[in-house]
Amino acid sequence: MPKGIPFTGEFKQKVVEAMRMHGLAYREAARKFEIPNHGIIMKWERIYLEEGPEGLFVDRRGRASADSGTRKGRKPKLDKKVEEDLIAENQRLRAEIDYLKKLNALVTERVQREKKHKS
Repeated sequence: MPKGIPFTGEFKQKVVEAMRMHGLAYREAARKFEIPNHGIIMKWERIYLEEGPEGLFVDRRGRASADSGTRKGRKPKLDKKVEEDLIAENQRLRAEIDYLKKLNALVTERVQREKKHKS
C-alpha cells in the first residue's frame, strides 16, 4: 500500500482476525498482508482487544483536540472519586486475601497438630 494512504477499518479487522485465527506472528501477518511494519499490527490487536472491532474504524491520526479529554483515541481517565473507590476496594480485597491465607495456615497447622497428637 502506498505511503500516506491509511488502512481501512475493514482491512485492519481482517488482518487481526486472520492473525488470531491462524496463529500468525506479527511479522508473518505483516508479510502476508504486505504491511511495512509489524508494530502497526501490534497496535491494531491492542485496540481490537481493548475496544472491540469497532475501535479499528476510529481515525487516530494527528493530535486529539484539547476539549476531547482523550489522547489519541484512548479512553478518558476515570473520575477521581471512582478511582479512589476502586483503590479502596482493592486494598480491602487484598486485606481479605491476607486474612484468609493466615486463617488457612492456622487451620492447617491445627489439623497437623491433632494428627500428631492422635498418633
